[in-house]
Amino acid sequence: MPASHKDNQPPKAPATTERCSWCGTDPLYVHYHDTVWGRPEYDSLALFEKLCLDGQQAGLSWITILRKQESYRAAYDHFSPEKIIQYSDTKVAELLTNPGIVRNRLKVQSIIKNARGFLNLQEKGTEFSHFLWSFVENSPIQNSWLSFDEVPVTTPQSEAMSRALKRAGFTFVGPTIVYAFMQATGMVNDHMVYCPQHTQCRSLAQ
Repeated sequence: MPASHKDNQPPKAPATTERCSWCGTDPLYVHYHDTVWGRPEYDSLALFEKLCLDGQQAGLSWITILRKQESYRAAYDHFSPEKIIQYSDTKVAELLTNPGIVRNRLKVQSIIKNARGFLNLQEKGTEFSHFLWSFVENSPIQNSWLSFDEVPVTTPQSEAMSRALKRAGFTFVGPTIVYAFMQATGMVNDHMVYCPQHTQCRSLAQ
């Protein structure tokens, strides 16, 4: 199995420049793969939005949520925690009739709970971005996978982050969801070594 740590150089990749196969050919998904997934994100509000959206994905495919991302932003005040914590029962009922988002009461309420968790951390002097990145020692983990069969669904880091988020009041943050979040926000580089974005993300991390 290829090495999986921060400082090693990746093994020689196969003679191909194919993308990671998971994005398929859907233009929206390809664009997401090429410009977002695996690129280090340090903005606290952007990380908050992505964590919430990954929670909405539970039981669904990410492309389903990606297609609804703009509707989510409109429905949830562009993921402003200060506005979200003020949502009334009337607002929740309105969200549950919004066809642009996943109309699941637990998932709707989870974003409100997550907003409270975000602000509670902030009130304690903990910047959300610093809190999350501390689980990878503030430096993206550079994996060197040659096959998707090698990619884990959880890691000790995602399990630790999951536990800490739950203690902080977040929901829909199990270790599998959290690892998907870590992959997407560049805390780990899980592009295949033959994918052109693997090198791009490695360079951004440096």
